Order: sequence, then C-alpha cells, then structure tokens
Amino acid sequence: MVETSTGNPYIEEGDIRTFPVTAPDSELIWHRDHNDRVVEVIKAGGWSYQMDDELPQKLENGEMVYVPKETYHRVIKGTQDLVIRIHE
Repeated sequence: MVETSTGNPYIEEGDIRTFPVTAPDSELIWHRDHNDRVVEVIKAGGWSYQMDDELPQKLENGEMVYVPKETYHRVIKGTQDLVIRIHE
C-alpha cells in the first residue's frame, strides 16, 4: 500500500505528482476537483484517464489534459509509475 501524508494514492512534490504502479486500484477513485486544471503528463507509464461519460484514453508523454472543475474523472493504472505536473 502507498502511504502518503495526504492520504492520497500519489506522492506530491510541489506541482509534481507520482502515482506508483503499486498504488491499490481501490484508491484510484472517481473524483472531482474544485478548480480547472491542466495536467501535463511527464511519464505516462501505460496509464489511462477517463472523464465522466467517456471511454478511457491512454496517456502519452508530453500530453496536456484539460480537466474542468467539478467534472468526475479518474486514472487507470498502467505498467509503470505515472508522473504528472498540475497547472491550476
């Protein structure tokens, strides 16, 4: 199990978040954010993301993903760690 001080399935260092491939699937839940965000994919690791009422999409290194506030979304585990940068 991934232990973080925030209780989240990722490790946060400034605006960088690392989702370890060892994160339990049960912690990768549908959620909403309070603000609009752009997520920059630094290392995709085979992970996907899914927005509400849409099919999952594979993440690609260097991709920028817009996440509107209060929109349900989630990440789906890949084969390596996922590393992203959050722009708010």
